[in-house]
Amino acid sequence: MQTTDTQATQTQKGMSESGFDISPISVEKREILAQDLNDEQRDILLNHGTEPPFCGNLTDNKQNGTYACRLCGLPLFRSDSKFHSGTGWASFFQSFDKQHIRYLTDSKFGMTRTEIRCARCDGHQGHVFPDGPAPSGQRYCVNSASLEFFPEGEEIPQKS
Repeated sequence: MQTTDTQATQTQKGMSESGFDISPISVEKREILAQDLNDEQRDILLNHGTEPPFCGNLTDNKQNGTYACRLCGLPLFRSDSKFHSGTGWASFFQSFDKQHIRYLTDSKFGMTRTEIRCARCDGHQGHVFPDGPAPSGQRYCVNSASLEFFPEGEEIPQKS
């Protein structure tokens, strides 16, 4: 499920299959959007940090709806793909739209993992692992601080 940076760049131009603008935003626009973040959200989204396990406010959320990037509003996950992984972070077995996520190799901390970022604003979301449930076998392990939840039927404002 990994994509090279070149492939990611090619698919980021224009509209996604689900009809959202996934054109990369400018550095200037990213900084303007980041002004609304608190310190934890800024650290996670912009500096590739992580929240402590079992502390995220969306980990146990069971409402129907959509999880969008907190920085730019791009929908990243649906509630019907969320599952309880027991890891302490919000977990999903598939993304809202495969073009809404960038996949990068992360070799920090002496291990190789696949980092996931928002395709539009490049905000760090978490990591994806190949130990999730069917049908995908993937476990997207996501920081609650990098997401904003919108209940079913509520419009998701696009901030770009």
